[in-house]
Amino acid sequence: MVEGGAAKADKAEFSECWQTTWKTPYIMRLALSAGIGGLLFGYDTGVISGAMLYIREDFEEVDRKTWLQETIVSMAVAGAIVGAAIGGWMNDKFGRKMSILVADVVFFVGAIVMAIAPFPGFIIVGRLIVGFGVGMASMTSPLYISEASPARIRGALVSTNGLLITGGQFLSYLINLALTKTKLTWRLMLGVAGLPAVVQFVLMLSLPESPRWLYRQDKVDDARAILERIYPANQVDEEMRLLHESVEKEKAEEGAIGDGSIIAKVKGALSSKVVRRGLQAGIIAQVAQQFCGINTVMYYSPTIMQFAGYASNTTAMALSLVTSFLNAAGTVVSMLTVDRYGRRRIMIISMIGIIACLVVLAGVFFQSASHAPSIDALESSHFGSNSTCPAYVSAPDASSWNCMSCLKQKCGFCAHRDDEYLPGACLDLTKVVRGTCRSNRRVWFTEGCPSKIGFLAVVVMGLYIISYAPGMGTVPWVLNSEIYPLRYRGTGGGIAAVANWVSNLIVSQTFLTLVDNLGAAGTFLLFAGFSLLGLVGIYFLVPETKGLQFEEVEELLKQGKRHKSSKGQKEVSAQ
Repeated sequence: MVEGGAAKADKAEFSECWQTTWKTPYIMRLALSAGIGGLLFGYDTGVISGAMLYIREDFEEVDRKTWLQETIVSMAVAGAIVGAAIGGWMNDKFGRKMSILVADVVFFVGAIVMAIAPFPGFIIVGRLIVGFGVGMASMTSPLYISEASPARIRGALVSTNGLLITGGQFLSYLINLALTKTKLTWRLMLGVAGLPAVVQFVLMLSLPESPRWLYRQDKVDDARAILERIYPANQVDEEMRLLHESVEKEKAEEGAIGDGSIIAKVKGALSSKVVRRGLQAGIIAQVAQQFCGINTVMYYSPTIMQFAGYASNTTAMALSLVTSFLNAAGTVVSMLTVDRYGRRRIMIISMIGIIACLVVLAGVFFQSASHAPSIDALESSHFGSNSTCPAYVSAPDASSWNCMSCLKQKCGFCAHRDDEYLPGACLDLTKVVRGTCRSNRRVWFTEGCPSKIGFLAVVVMGLYIISYAPGMGTVPWVLNSEIYPLRYRGTGGGIAAVANWVSNLIVSQTFLTLVDNLGAAGTFLLFAGFSLLGLVGIYFLVPETKGLQFEEVEELLKQGKRHKSSKGQKEVSAQ
């Protein structure tokens, strides 16, 4: 047995995994039951993107206030940061199984709060509660799977958790699309999240605690009983010996660090040159993963589709389904390639593709905004003076306004009845006016304008996901599981994970504000700039850890080099 946490798997390990779990289905039952935590994580990430379209329609306050939309989206991330911290303490104090059960209860409560929310503040509270559950599940589920899996297939089984995360995102888009015609729309979308939590809670009640945690609590016989269900009888004694050695080594390393407190561990980590260099690489990879703008796609994908000119909620979500599917498929590709081509190389190739896509995407949105339909005074007055956008009425240069000018003033564009590319009306952003526009068989735009090249944005978004998912989507987590010395692996990985969550929070909380101030084109160009900085950081500061033992990685960092010496290969300094 080895320390639980992130793990990687190659093609051979997946083949071995299939053969082992076919002979011992109990192992897969453990992995999939715990892996539902990843499904919850993914579902919560994706569901808000579609639900937000209908929340805005039900609450005019949300529709008008960008910061309120951002807060509803990002509050789950804020909760997850706290939940992950609490989850770490609970894992050690009460065990992995109990932590998963508590996360399920928290997640279920949060889902119900969101589903019955009478006003936006209630949704925010529900999102915060759900975030607590997500944070706890995000670190506990892979840990449980890792510690309850045979060593030879551990990477493959832990990888199923990552696959379930992206699968949960894809499922959320499917469910969102299926619920668009129901009366409760967003309430059902958010409330359905409670069902997997109930399923996992019931399944986990019949499953054992992690054998490693039991052994650390001196419940040796209980740990052995679980291993007897996982391993063939002739391997149990050897696994018990390995478990004993691993736990004793871990305890000795904890003693070497100091009193075991978080502060002592962080101080010890930062005092080591090797760990500091590892943190440079690990944090850069994690921050670059977020600041390339990926979670703007995950959290706001249908809204981005509306930026491209697809005003229909149903159409926007259907197109978003494509990006979600590509993300899930890319995760599978990463599982099969990360050990063949190396971590650093894959991240560099991934970042180059991301930058290219972001630049092209910015160009598409710039062209769309430049060629937006103009505003016609007669069309606007057709709905009555009380319905016309106040800013348009008082504007000295109203004759030069187009659809984008209208939307920037927090008003709505009611397209021409015969052709949405013809001059339309700039109207006040209210439920009544929106209903009047639609009752006239016109299309109502609030996020983006009609565009003949909007389909290009969808294509480029797909290419962006294809560039991201196999590389920057998963490799930073693999890197952070390998780059720190054993005694500081939990501390270093934790610091890098916090950097990831905080970056996620910053991006999700500021995206719509950036779009309001810079436009969609300027915002994606900004993300391209951040991605370029990330590429430079990865190139100069991240070493290649492919195929290296932990001791070899430590030596590489100690020497400040990016590659291990080999015949015909010159060592390259990272300084």
